[in-house]
Amino acid sequence: MNFRKGRIQEEPEINFIPLIDVLLVILIFLMVTTTYSRYAELQINLPQAEAEKPVDKPLELSIGVDANGRYVINDKQVAFSSPESFSVEMKKAAGNQKDPVVIINADAKATHQSVVNIMEAARFAGFGRITFATQSTGQ
Repeated sequence: MNFRKGRIQEEPEINFIPLIDVLLVILIFLMVTTTYSRYAELQINLPQAEAEKPVDKPLELSIGVDANGRYVINDKQVAFSSPESFSVEMKKAAGNQKDPVVIINADAKATHQSVVNIMEAARFAGFGRITFATQSTGQ
């Protein structure tokens, strides 16, 4: 016999909030009680190697240009007529080194074109490693 005619049966519902609370308590408990291994406390004997420092230091070509447009290669003044002729002078200064480091020491008031001329001459000479020397302001 069905005495509850016309009444809709309610579906049972599961409340997840207490389940989440219990899982968080378990997670906190596991985090607090877990011990982590500390690698800093291990006694490690590292291997030792004895190697000589390289004695070959790459040749550095120091090229300077001042505000008046005078060029210097390794403290020797060189006249600049074109990037091609200047590249020949750079090759002479480099000697038998294939790719020396070109250090450009440009005056702060030197024209931008004079620095570009040095870079262009280095390109003609086949020197790809170029760096610029700077001076710190002392702050």
